[in-house]
Amino acid sequence: MSLKLDRGLFKYDFLDYHAVLCVPIGAEIKEIRKRYLKIARRLHPDSHTSVNDVEKQLANQLLSKMVNPAYEKLSAERNRAEYLLILSQMGKRLSQEVTSVDLHFDLSKQLAKSPGIDLAYLQAVQQLAETQFSDLQKVPQVIAQVSELNLVYLLRVAAESINKPQTPKPEQIAAKPTTTPAKTPEPAKEDSLTENYIRRAQGLIDKNQFAQAKIELQDALKLQPRNSRCHSLMGMVYLRLNQLKMAKVHLDNALKLDPKDALALEWKPKVDKALGISGTNQTTSGVNQGSGSSEKSGGLFGGLFGGKKK
Repeated sequence: MSLKLDRGLFKYDFLDYHAVLCVPIGAEIKEIRKRYLKIARRLHPDSHTSVNDVEKQLANQLLSKMVNPAYEKLSAERNRAEYLLILSQMGKRLSQEVTSVDLHFDLSKQLAKSPGIDLAYLQAVQQLAETQFSDLQKVPQVIAQVSELNLVYLLRVAAESINKPQTPKPEQIAAKPTTTPAKTPEPAKEDSLTENYIRRAQGLIDKNQFAQAKIELQDALKLQPRNSRCHSLMGMVYLRLNQLKMAKVHLDNALKLDPKDALALEWKPKVDKALGISGTNQTTSGVNQGSGSSEKSGGLFGGLFGGKKK
C-alpha cells in the first residue's frame, strides 16, 4: 500500500502531522499524547491483534513512518509552536493566492459551508478519529480527509481575519452628502489590524487554545511591538504554557510601556514569586519559606491558578 498523500495540505507539499494523528489544529500536548498512545497501542507489533502478517507489516509501517514522526513533531512545545505558526502563515497565504479549492470529500464540502466553523471542524475531526484505524487499508484515505478539513479550516479562519468588512453606523450613513462621490476605501490601519489579532487571541485564550493565541499575539506584536496589551496577554499565554521566564519578559515589557496595565500589575508579582524573585516588602522568613516546598508542591498552576484549570 502506498502512503503517498495528495489531498488537503499534502497537496501543497506540506506534511500535515495533525491529520496523521487525527487531532484538530491547536490541540494541546496532553490531548496529542493521549491520541498517540491510543494509536500506538493499536498499531504496535506487540499489541496488534491481527494474525495476518500483511496487516501486521502494514501496521508497523504506519506507526514507524507516519505516526511516530508526527508525534515527535507535535509533542515538543517549541516544535509545535513553530509548526502552528507555519500553518497560520500558510493559511493566510493560500487564502490570498488560491482562487478556488477542489474539495474531494463530503465532510470538507459541508465544513466549507458551515456557519459555525470552529465547532463544525472539531466535530468532523472527532468523527473521523473514531474509525481512523478500523481498516488499515483505508488509513491514508482517512488522513487525506482530515487534511482536507484542516485546509478548509485554515482558509476560513484566514479569510475571516483579513479585511473583515465593518458595517457603518446609521448616523454615519445619514451624514454622507448625496452629491459626494464614493471614495476608494482606505487600507486597514495597523491599529485596527492589531485589535483584530488581540480580539482573536482573547477568544482563543478563553477556549484554552494557548498555542494558537500565541501565534495571533506574535502577529500583533510584529505590527505594534510597543503595544502593552499585547505584551500582557502574551505574558498570560506563556503562564498557561508553563513558561515562566517568557511570561516575566512580556509582563515586564507591558509595565514599561504602561505602568497602569491591570493584567500585568496583577500577575507580575506572582510570576516573580514563582521564579524566586524576592519583593522589597518580604520578610526574611517569608523568603526562606517561599523557596521551600510550597512552590514545588503546588507547581505553576497550583501556585498561580489555585490548582484549577479552566
